Amino acid sequence: MMENKKTVGFIGGKFLPFHQGHVYTILEASNLVDELYVVLSSSKNRDKELCARDGIKYIPADVRLSWLGNFVNDLEGIKIVHVEDDHWDNDYDWGEGANMIKKAINKPIDCVFSSEESYNDLFKKYYPESKHIIIDSVRGVVPISATELRKNLYQHWDKIPGCVRGYFTKKVAVIGTESCGKSTLVKKLAKFYNTNYVHEVGRDYCEKYSNQLTEEMFNLIAMKHFLLQKKIAEESNKVLFIDSDAVITQYYLDMYFNGKKSNLIDEISKLQQYDLAIFLDPDIPWVEDGLRFAGADDERRKNNEKLKKMFNERGIPFSCINGNYNERFNKAKELVGKLFQK
Repeated sequence: MMENKKTVGFIGGKFLPFHQGHVYTILEASNLVDELYVVLSSSKNRDKELCARDGIKYIPADVRLSWLGNFVNDLEGIKIVHVEDDHWDNDYDWGEGANMIKKAINKPIDCVFSSEESYNDLFKKYYPESKHIIIDSVRGVVPISATELRKNLYQHWDKIPGCVRGYFTKKVAVIGTESCGKSTLVKKLAKFYNTNYVHEVGRDYCEKYSNQLTEEMFNLIAMKHFLLQKKIAEESNKVLFIDSDAVITQYYLDMYFNGKKSNLIDEISKLQQYDLAIFLDPDIPWVEDGLRFAGADDERRKNNEKLKKMFNERGIPFSCINGNYNERFNKAKELVGKLFQK
C-alpha cells in the first residue's frame, strides 16, 4: 500500500530581526503543509548595511538561527535551513537563490509562503511547480514589518519574542567598591524602569560561607553572575541593571588572597558587553554590615583608584557619578535615558 505523499512548503526571510509577525506566518504556514522549511537567507555585508542604516547592532546569522531554533524546538514538522547568498549583495539573483533553496530542501516543493503579493510573478517564474500562498499581506494580525521594527525597536518591544529580546536588552552595570550604594541604586533603577536586575552573586557566597571564601569560589562567582545576566536579559523590559561585574570579582580575589589573579575571570570580563557602566564614587557614608572590611577613608580612596585603574587597564569605559542617594539616582537616570535616544 502506497503511503500518502507529504506536502512540503517553505517560507524564507532575513529575520532581521525575528519578530511576532514571523511567528504568526510560520505557524499559519505550518498548518497548511506536512513539512515546512524555514529558510534563513543571510549575507554578512548586506545585513550589516541594513542594521547600520536603521541604527541597530548587527545580528550575525548564527544568532538569528538560534532564535529560529528556540522558536521551533517543540513544534513538529518545521525545519530550519540556512542559505548564504552573499555573492550578490547589490542585486539579488532570484534564479540562483531559488536553485540554492531547492538544493538545500532537496524535495519537491508544493507551496511557497510569503506575505507579499508582489512576489507572485517571481514565485511563478522560479517555482513553477509550487503554489504561492500569501499570509496576512496587510499585516493585520501583527501590524509590523522587520524594517519598521529596526527603525523603532524599543517602541515595538511587545512585537519581539523573549529569545530575541535578550540580544537587544540594554545592559547597565553599576560598579564601585564596598559600600558605595551599588545594590541600592540597582534596585531603585529596576523599579523605575519596570524591569529586572541582577544581584551581586559574590555577596551570596560571602553570606553562605561567613566571608571564608576559597580561590575557586571566585571563578564560580564570576561564571554564575555572567550566566545569570544572560538568562535575566531575556525576561527584561528593554534594560537590565547589573550589580557588580567580573572585574570587581577579580578585584576582590586580589584583596582576599594578596594579589592573586584568575585568567578565567579575566576571560569572562572580556565577554561582558555593557551598554553603560556607572561607576559610583565612595562619597557616601560607610555602612558596616558584618561582611565589609575596608571602611577607613584612606582605604576607600585607595581602593577606589585601584578599581578604576583595573577597568581602565582592560579598556572598559565607565561614567562616574557621586553625591547623595537622590543625586546618584537622577544622574544615573539621565545616563540610562541617553541609551534610548536615536
